[in-house]
Amino acid sequence: MVMKCSVGCLVALVLLGSLCDAQYGKPIRNPIQKPAQPVRQEPSKQVPQQPEQSRQTFEKPLTWRYPEIPQPVTQPEVPFELRYPVPAATVAVECREQIAHVEVKKDLFGIGQFINPADLTLGTCPAAAEDTGAQVLIFESLLHDCGSSLAMTEHALIYTFFLKYAPQTLGGSPVVRTSPAAVIVECHYPRKHNVSSLPLDPFWIPFSAVKMAEEFLYFSLKLMTDDWQFERPRYEYFLGDLINIEAIVKQYNHVPLRVYVDHCVACLSLDASSPRYAFIENHGCLVDARITGSASKFMPRVAENKVQFQLEAFRFQGADSGLLYISCHLKATSTAYAFDSEHRACSYINGWKEASGADAACGSFLEWEGDVTLGPISIGERVIA
Repeated sequence: MVMKCSVGCLVALVLLGSLCDAQYGKPIRNPIQKPAQPVRQEPSKQVPQQPEQSRQTFEKPLTWRYPEIPQPVTQPEVPFELRYPVPAATVAVECREQIAHVEVKKDLFGIGQFINPADLTLGTCPAAAEDTGAQVLIFESLLHDCGSSLAMTEHALIYTFFLKYAPQTLGGSPVVRTSPAAVIVECHYPRKHNVSSLPLDPFWIPFSAVKMAEEFLYFSLKLMTDDWQFERPRYEYFLGDLINIEAIVKQYNHVPLRVYVDHCVACLSLDASSPRYAFIENHGCLVDARITGSASKFMPRVAENKVQFQLEAFRFQGADSGLLYISCHLKATSTAYAFDSEHRACSYINGWKEASGADAACGSFLEWEGDVTLGPISIGERVIA
């Protein structure tokens, strides 16, 4: 029995070993799965090899870009009140027994500008004398002379004279800084011979001036307040006033610049054929003070990219229009270069003086230029009380 059992177990082990050999020796096929079709491979195409382009590399990324055009700065609202001139009391009349005695201050309009005695007449008669100490012109005329007229009322005889002022141009220039004026002078003689005089009622010709403004190549031209702190909100002046003008070149992305006013011309209109007056010429010489004796001048420089000057208000003689246009040619150079005969800001104050204290220099260099105009400006007239 033991023998049979051993043989039986041996047979079982042999069968089990044969079965394992059969499972590992032959592949097992799924009766549902179909055999896969062979994949057809396309022949590979030969692509020409491109040489690899070299690329420049930077350790840090570039952050620079072209600067944007700056936006104009909004001007702050400035508290401003136009000061109207006070009527000047510069004419005095004394009606004597047989003559009319008239005294007139040479500063007829009270603006510090002396008139030319030859421009003032009492009717057809010039001044009889002049008080140089008091700066007074003296007129004396018989009651029937100098183109006087006589009118009679029920109680008085009235002798009327006209004190006429007709300004001539200054220094050969086409401008005047005072207006033509006519003052009525009357002498009333009652039957009792009490002498009196009526108030003086001058006749004025309205006048104003206009300047047009524009900006080119970051140049600007502005009217400033009396303290030079703000842009003037109103372009209105009176004869005898000083007009504060400021020229600026914007720095932005340029090297440090110094601005100059090369020349300025005033004219009645934008028409090139209209009357004109060059008050700055010859590369920055403010000749107005030299020609007309005015107070016009350049101010001491407060910044290299800024130049300031004062122009005494004026008008063209005989002009019907009350508008004035001023055009200035500005130019800028590097501050590394000195002043010379073509780059300066000269005023005539008992001789020529430069705004920066430099009299002369030499050298030629790169410069930027532009034309700038300014306005409109209204210039009113002063009255005589």
